[in-house]
Amino acid sequence: MFNNDYSRRRFLKQAMLASAAAAVPGFLLASEGRAPRKIAPGEKVNLACIGIGNRGGEIIQALHKTGLANIVAFCDVDMGAPHTLATLKQFPDVPRFQDFRVMFDKMGKQIDAVSIGVPDFSHFPITMMAMALGIHVYVEKPMARTFNEVELMMKAAKKYPKVVTQMGNQGHSDANYFQFKAWVDAGIIKDVTDISAHMNSPRRWHGWDPKITSFPAAEKLPETLDWNIWQMATQGHTYNKDFVNGQWRCWFDFGMGALGDWGAHILDTAHQFLDLGLPYEVDPIKLDGHNNFFYPMSTTLSFKFPKRGTMPPLEVKWYDGLDNLPPIPKGYGVSGLDPNIPPPSTGAIKPAKLNPGKIIYSKELTFKGGSHGSTLSIIPEEKAKEMASKLPVVPESPSNHFANFLKACKGEEQTRSPFSIAGPLSQVFCLGVLAQWTGKTIKFDRDKKIITNDKKINELLVGPPPRKGWEQYYKV
Repeated sequence: MFNNDYSRRRFLKQAMLASAAAAVPGFLLASEGRAPRKIAPGEKVNLACIGIGNRGGEIIQALHKTGLANIVAFCDVDMGAPHTLATLKQFPDVPRFQDFRVMFDKMGKQIDAVSIGVPDFSHFPITMMAMALGIHVYVEKPMARTFNEVELMMKAAKKYPKVVTQMGNQGHSDANYFQFKAWVDAGIIKDVTDISAHMNSPRRWHGWDPKITSFPAAEKLPETLDWNIWQMATQGHTYNKDFVNGQWRCWFDFGMGALGDWGAHILDTAHQFLDLGLPYEVDPIKLDGHNNFFYPMSTTLSFKFPKRGTMPPLEVKWYDGLDNLPPIPKGYGVSGLDPNIPPPSTGAIKPAKLNPGKIIYSKELTFKGGSHGSTLSIIPEEKAKEMASKLPVVPESPSNHFANFLKACKGEEQTRSPFSIAGPLSQVFCLGVLAQWTGKTIKFDRDKKIITNDKKINELLVGPPPRKGWEQYYKV
């Protein structure tokens, strides 16, 4: 669980100091923040893009397609990588940077908004610097890799209320968002007691040896890659191809596995409209292939949420792994796959025994749904036909997730996945990852936001201290 450069004792001491510092008001770059520029109704948003290949490149295309943005700057730690070439060819005259800090220093006053499509562990420092500079932020899900980083990002959003924030769970602006809200408001979805969330497609680390005893050996660094900046605030790793280009998602040190990757596309609407907040307990029921370096081959987690107002206590069970399927209720029918799901950089999503989605159990009805913007269905079919006349009219989305963000930058809409909503959702996944990593049950105090049954795991809410030169981003 700890890099070779740190003794365990030093890690715990510094983690406690970082945790204490995070609770003290004060802030970033000795700045009170710059107010965002007011954008006229007919004017486009000046957009900088950090991460321009793979998923970052897809985000650029989606934002550009809205017709609401001028792309004014690109930043990527590897401008010579094959996956960046299509973006650079399409926008040959846009200024290019490898270090986001240099980009913000030289062009900050010309930038209204930034898209952040980089590894999970890199989201935090970029986001914090942008917000302090009055730059609106679109950041991929999950918001950050550690619970404390998400907490600081939410605090920064409160400190800079004029800065627009949006997490990139794009289905949160599609049909499922509006249907789920309408069905809750109409009392169709009520008294939910259990949710099974499942993602059973192949993952990058499937087939790796879980008996691993060290990180992979150092390899020759590509000449075009700035490995120092790639690592951001992390430390202790030498370059290996299995750390970059999406492979970072496999490792506890860098990514958040299947849960962080897909949880925000499957559980987002239930989390928001059922007012789940944070769990009081997380149990690792199944961890096949557990080790201290990368994610298990199969995981079953139980998240327990208390009674909320008139809503009963609720348990969410998360299933990932090829053959780790949830119980399938009678009358479930066919498992559909939303055609709008963006394919991973490794190619198309491979067929699974059960496509990504959820099964929602209430006291009276059972619902099935997919991921992203996929709508819910009542099951079995006979019950759906009986309920058809009672279902409310569901409004259409006025804008997709990318247009919603850019229109919010102009003051024309409010974002649907701001940090105030996306933050607690991301923190649920952070707690789940700690249960996967340690293999232990987590008892969580929702009010104090601390783990009460294990001091060592509680210190992991903060994670390792940032390396020298990156500490300033951790003060709000």
